[in-house]
Amino acid sequence: MKNKAISFFSKQKNFVILLLALQLSFIAALIAASSIFLIYIDGVLTLLSVIVSVHILNKNNKPAYKITWIFLILTFPLFGGLFYMIFYLQSDPKKYRISIKKILKKSRPFFFIPPNALKDLKEDPYFIHARFLQERKGFPVYTHTETVYFPLGELFYKRLLEELEKAERYIFLEFFIISSGVMLDGIMKILAKKTRAGVDVRIIYDDLGCLNKLPPDFLQTAKNLNIKLQVFNPFRPVLSSLQNYRDHRKIVSIDGRTAFTGGVNIGDEYINVYEKYGRWKDAGVMIKGCAAWSLTLIFIGMWNSKFTEGEDEEEYINFYPWKEKECSIKGSGYVQPYSSNPIDKEYVSEQVYLRIINNAKDYVYINTPYLIPDESVCSQLASQARAGTDVRIITPSMPDKPLVHMVTRAYYRRLLEAGVRIYEYSKGFNHAKTFVSDDVCASIGTANLDYRSLCLHFECGVWIYKTPAVMDVKKDFLQTLSQSREITLKDCERSAFRRILDDVLCILAPIL
Repeated sequence: MKNKAISFFSKQKNFVILLLALQLSFIAALIAASSIFLIYIDGVLTLLSVIVSVHILNKNNKPAYKITWIFLILTFPLFGGLFYMIFYLQSDPKKYRISIKKILKKSRPFFFIPPNALKDLKEDPYFIHARFLQERKGFPVYTHTETVYFPLGELFYKRLLEELEKAERYIFLEFFIISSGVMLDGIMKILAKKTRAGVDVRIIYDDLGCLNKLPPDFLQTAKNLNIKLQVFNPFRPVLSSLQNYRDHRKIVSIDGRTAFTGGVNIGDEYINVYEKYGRWKDAGVMIKGCAAWSLTLIFIGMWNSKFTEGEDEEEYINFYPWKEKECSIKGSGYVQPYSSNPIDKEYVSEQVYLRIINNAKDYVYINTPYLIPDESVCSQLASQARAGTDVRIITPSMPDKPLVHMVTRAYYRRLLEAGVRIYEYSKGFNHAKTFVSDDVCASIGTANLDYRSLCLHFECGVWIYKTPAVMDVKKDFLQTLSQSREITLKDCERSAFRRILDDVLCILAPIL
C-alpha cells in the first residue's frame, strides 16, 4: 500500500491535480469558516463580483470569453469574482508580453531578406489578405518555394525522415506532444547520428502537452546526444491564467531550406502504428525554398522567448541559408507562413481563416477536429452559405475528448440551418486542420477551429496561393468526404434537457 501511494504521488500529473484541489479546498474552507460574518462577507464578495464584472466587460478580449466569465460570476455570485482575481493575480503576463514584442521587433527585418513578392498580387482579390499578414503582422509572401502536401501522418513521417537525413547545419523541432513509440524512436535515431556529425539539434516541447508522455529517460538521452532542449511554459500547480498559454505549434526546420508543419505531433497514433481513436486522419505540408526560412525564424523566436526561459541572444542572420548562394528553388505560386500567439489580440490564425471564408465564391472546404467557432467565424460561415457558397466541414465521429465533442455537436444545428454542410469522418478521428477554397488557395496548419487554438495557444500555418498543392488539399478533402457521414437536422434533435445543456456548454466553450 505504501509503495502504491508513493507511485501515485510521484506521477507529476496526479501531484499537480492534488495541489490544485488543495488550493480550491482552502478557498472554500476560508469562506465557510467565516460564516459568522456572513452578512458582511456576502456584501463584500458581491461588490467584488460586480467590480470584477465591470472590469471583464471593459477588457480587450473576445466577447465569448467575457460572457463565459460573467456567466460563471452570476452562477456563483459569492466567490465568482474572488476566483477570477485569484486566477489572474497569480499571473504575471507583462514580462512575457514584453519578451514576445521584443522578439517580433528584432526578428521582423530578417523575414524580408528574400525578394518581396507582395507587389505581384497588387490587382489580386487576395492582395488585402497577403498585405495584412506581411505589412501588419510581419510575415512576407514568398515565391521560389515548392510545396508538398501530405494527406496522412504516415506520409508526413516518411518524408520527414528522408529530409532529416539530409541535414548539414541544423535541425529545429517544435512540438506540442512528444510521446514514446516507433515515431519518436525513428526520429531520435537520425538525430543521434546528426549530432555526432556536428549538426546543431534543438527541440522545444510543451510541458503540459507532454505530461506523462515523454519517455522517462528522454531528458538524459537528449543530454547525452548533445541535443539542446527547451520546455515551453513549465506546468506549475497554481491557479494561473498563464497555464492557458500552450505551444500548440508543430515545426521542423532543416537548415532553413526545408520546413514542415501541420497537425502531426510525435506520437504513434498520428502515423496509425496503433489506433487510439479509430483510424487517425491528419495532414501536413513541407515547404522547400525561401518560405522555409519564415518557419525557421518563428522557431528561433520561440527559442529566445521568456516562455522557454530564452535570453534572445541568438543572431538570426547566422542561420540564414542563402548568404553565399541564392535560393535555386523555382516553384510556382505564392507561399506565406504565419504564426499566432495569445499576446497579440488580432488573432492571426483566425484572421487567416476568416479571410479565406470571406473571399470564397464557389466553395470553402474545412477539416477540423473541433468545431467551436466564436461569433465572428460562425456568422461568416453562415453568411457565406446563405449567399450560395458551398461550405462544407468535416469533423471526427470518434472523439478524443468527449466533452469537447459534445460542444462541437452543439454548434451543428445553427450552421446546418444556414446551409452549411457538416460531415463526420466515419473511420475514426479527423485531426487535420485545413482550409481550401475556389481551387486557388489553402491553409495547412496547427490551429483548430475553436477558441483555445485561435485565442490562447501559440499556433502556426502556411497559406498557399496558386500552387499545385492547393488541388492536393482539395483532392484530400473530397477523399475524406467519401469516408464520412453527412449530418442532418434530424441528427441534431435533442430533448429539452439536452438543448439546455448544449446552450450552457456553448457559453462555457472558451474555457473548455
